[in-house]
Amino acid sequence: MERSEYAYRGSSTKKNRRYSDAERQYPNSGRRYSDTERKYSDSGRRYSDNRPTKRMTYTRQYDFVLFFLTIGIALFGVVMIYSAGAYTAALKNNPFRYVKTQLFCLLLGTFGMLVVSLFDYQVLMQNIFRTKITLISVLYVAAMFLQGIVLVIGEEYNGAKRWLKIGSLQFQPSEISKIAAILFIAYAVYQRRRDLDSIAGFIRILIYMSPLIGLILLENLSSAIIVSGITFGMCFVASKKKGYFLLIILAAGAGLAAVLLLGEGFRIERVMIWLDVENHPKAFQIRQGLYAISSGGLFGKGLGQSMQKLGFIPEAYNDMIFSVICEELGVVGAFLVILAFLALFWRIVVVACHAPDLFGTMLCVGVMIQLAIQVIINIAVVTNSMPSTGIPLPLVSYGGTSAIIIMVEMGLVLGVSRQIKQK
Repeated sequence: MERSEYAYRGSSTKKNRRYSDAERQYPNSGRRYSDTERKYSDSGRRYSDNRPTKRMTYTRQYDFVLFFLTIGIALFGVVMIYSAGAYTAALKNNPFRYVKTQLFCLLLGTFGMLVVSLFDYQVLMQNIFRTKITLISVLYVAAMFLQGIVLVIGEEYNGAKRWLKIGSLQFQPSEISKIAAILFIAYAVYQRRRDLDSIAGFIRILIYMSPLIGLILLENLSSAIIVSGITFGMCFVASKKKGYFLLIILAAGAGLAAVLLLGEGFRIERVMIWLDVENHPKAFQIRQGLYAISSGGLFGKGLGQSMQKLGFIPEAYNDMIFSVICEELGVVGAFLVILAFLALFWRIVVVACHAPDLFGTMLCVGVMIQLAIQVIINIAVVTNSMPSTGIPLPLVSYGGTSAIIIMVEMGLVLGVSRQIKQK
């Protein structure tokens, strides 16, 4: 018995010797075919050791398509501002008055766009002076301060205090409030995105945004609509549960109706003008804009050949500039302008989808929502698809503050694109 056991453990037969050798060589493996596996693993290791190793290299992407789209739309706007505003500027003995101002602001905006795009946008979330205060919080408080100051010492224009004048510098605080809202909401979503899966999370953000929206609403309904749309749109995109937003839409509609009915009389009067644009005595501007659109036809009268800009459309170079585009460049030209904006939105969406973090994604979403709201409302007002409100066409209508802020916003998007790594 002892011999047989000894023979089993140390037998010289191939079968038993193979098992015992494997057990002695790998006593802790506990696996019957570990020698075979070891052979293949060793050969695999030898193969991998002999292979030349390749380092993964990454390149940072700067979205030049987005950059040139922005510059192209802005330059087109300068051309149309000259065409639409030449008559009015000539009456003031300065045919290039509006073009010079717009070009100067676009140069400042382009410089700001390039500078902002070269900085890491994540710096905005860092604490300053060893406190818990971020640059985003400082900008948000500054925006509220400026909105309060403009109600007291603002320059009145067309019956509303919307401008602050410091020496020769004049600007609209509501434009600064738009970029402040985008940054603040993007940071809030970055910090606590899951909260937006319930209506309580949305209400929390709305509580923070209400003071700013309320201050804007006192003198500027159109800008308040834009900031409210930014708030709603960014939260909608960030939330994974969309059902409760139906209640918010109904509540917002009721609130807007209350503002129109209980607010100042000129707001409900604009609704009446919209409903009876052909006969209402104060529908002159919208009616002349519709004449311009209809007279342009398919290909337009030609650049600079508009008749309605010759005093018929008040401030044709401003909010009503799309009607001059339709008259001079026709339906085809208007379609190409809309197509250019759609291409711009598409590039922003591409950057948002590839952003390295949620904060960068929400920055791009906020900028796109703001531009989309302004484009849609401006075209809708010019074509009398909704009641009149003073919202310019981004980068095309005359407006220095708007142009600078939008260019800086595009710089933020380009800054996000610059942080995208590609193999």
